[in-house]
Amino acid sequence: MPIESVNPATGEVLERFDELDAAAVDAALARAEQAFAHWRETSFAERADVVRRAAALLREDSGAHARQMALEMGKPVVQGEAEAEKSAWGCEFYAESAERFLSPEPIESDAERSYVRFDPLGPLLAVMPWNFPYWQVFRAAAPALMAGNPLLLKHASNVPRCALNIHEIFERAGAPPGVFQTLLLSASAACALLERPEVRAATLTGSDPAGRAVAEAAGRNLKKTVLELGGSDPFIVLDDVDVEAVARQAAAARSVNSGQSCIAAKRFIVLDAVADAFNDAFRAALEALVVGDPLERETDVGPLARPDLVDDLDDQVKRGVAAGAKLVTGGRRLDRPGFFYAPTLATDVAPENPLAREETFGPVAAALRVANEEEAVALANASPFGLGASVWSGDAARAEALAPRIEAGCVSINDIVKSDPRLPFGGVKLSGYGRELSSFGVREFVNIKSVWVGR
Repeated sequence: MPIESVNPATGEVLERFDELDAAAVDAALARAEQAFAHWRETSFAERADVVRRAAALLREDSGAHARQMALEMGKPVVQGEAEAEKSAWGCEFYAESAERFLSPEPIESDAERSYVRFDPLGPLLAVMPWNFPYWQVFRAAAPALMAGNPLLLKHASNVPRCALNIHEIFERAGAPPGVFQTLLLSASAACALLERPEVRAATLTGSDPAGRAVAEAAGRNLKKTVLELGGSDPFIVLDDVDVEAVARQAAAARSVNSGQSCIAAKRFIVLDAVADAFNDAFRAALEALVVGDPLERETDVGPLARPDLVDDLDDQVKRGVAAGAKLVTGGRRLDRPGFFYAPTLATDVAPENPLAREETFGPVAAALRVANEEEAVALANASPFGLGASVWSGDAARAEALAPRIEAGCVSINDIVKSDPRLPFGGVKLSGYGRELSSFGVREFVNIKSVWVGR
């Protein structure tokens, strides 16, 4: 079945690609295995040269890459430029830091010498999503390649040209054949790769059903996985904030990537004392967002990536209103070509409402009221997800005191949740397991090997 690239701003089919056949997949796996035999023996300096050149190419062509993201999945072009820059930063971070993170560590024992090595595992399968089509790939590829592991990319089927562009970046950066490969495959074919002995481990960013499928296939074959899945991040507003300023941050946190982000704030949990003022300011901030062509630089919110995503989001909003939520702005498809949905705020959302229980993947915000901090933490944790959370207060220490009690992989105080190469990233509960980024991420896909030297 052909793989199509469709412009979500117009519905136009841009390109069609044939899925790889069995012989092409066999050849790709053989190249990865052959590449591993050589790549694992290269020095950190040699690997860093490739990864740094990839960073330079990302910056050199950032405008073209941003345009491709806009065309294939609707990301506003200014955000696409920032994504290309962040991908370059991730490459540079690991080029500079991987040797330090993976240097042998001496351990005191009754041996003459004993230490721990961090050796590469082998070809890694990366199943990546469409919503951050460059950053998600580079944050997996840079540590994998620096650790000595070749990477096989199975990208989302609606961003095939982005996937091929990334392949070209590593090729132009001097990666030896087989060290980085893009495989145009269906999701089922990607899971089947985990049956193959050439594939040693897998990392996936996507929905929890996709995570279950990959984890099941990997589990049958006893292969390591890291899963970064969905999120329904709480945005907790205490009663001592600058309401107008925090509402503007709330609009930015909900509308990043047109609301199509696992770590976008989705549940806005506000103390009663400021809830009315906050909701008024939040509505105004959402209504001020510019919705339009993602190729226009003034656009804040572009289209959703696919028509089915609009259908799903609209269904969630309708079910939420039927369950008692009050729609104060938005709540509708936009009457224009493409897959657009109006920035939306629903208030009076009860904890059991679909808008609070389910992940909403689009520019829809659910506002919930609580009496105090205890209720805020309890409601933040009353979710099957646990990816990120943010807490907002005029007293940073007061907000930070809540962080240990929040069930999430990261908690931001007085800032929106975002990933940073220097800090580990990942979630708990249905948001997945394992960590990406920092020293923790690069050590997920290595053989942590003890070496004992007798007297």
